[in-house]
Order: sequence, then C-alpha cells, then structure tokens
Amino acid sequence: MTIKPLGDRVLLEALSREEREGKTASGIVIPDTAEKERPEEGRVVAVGSGKMTDDGKMIPMSIKVGSRVLFAKYGPSEIKVEGKEYLIAREEDILAVIEQ
Repeated sequence: MTIKPLGDRVLLEALSREEREGKTASGIVIPDTAEKERPEEGRVVAVGSGKMTDDGKMIPMSIKVGSRVLFAKYGPSEIKVEGKEYLIAREEDILAVIEQ
C-alpha cells in the first residue's frame, strides 16, 4: 500500500530514541519503551504536491523525501497503516531540517 499526502502535507515516520540519540553519554542504551513522550523528530516518507494559494498558484514543497526533520510536538496527526505508525503533518508544522 502506498500513501500519498495531499496538498502541503507530509508523511513522517517518527525516529526512535536510538535513531535520535543512540545512547546516553555514559554509553547506556535507553529502550524505546522507556520513553512515552510524543516524538518531535522524524524522517520524511512522502510529500504532497504543495500548497495552493488563493490566486491559484502552486507553491512547491521545500521538504524532500528522506529528510530528517524536527516538527511541532502536537501538530501531526497519528495514523496506523498495516500495523506501522506514521504521522501526517502540514509543511508549516515542520520546524527544521536536520543536516548531518
């Protein structure tokens, strides 16, 4: 199954604590089950076509598939597809792209 976001929406996969931080400064790996806070960092899985302005012009998306991003904590909606959890957010809910 393929999910294609509409308009200026972005499909995100939340990153686990290990993917974000790996381990603590002392080398202890903290399991994902220990963290119950809502994620704020993810990887872009799919993007919509862009935002339509009031005068009918299309503004293309500035976010690309595969980008690692920070997003507003309570901005995205949670969905579950074939047992896997995703987040759908508007492009304006994405606060920054993380470049490595």
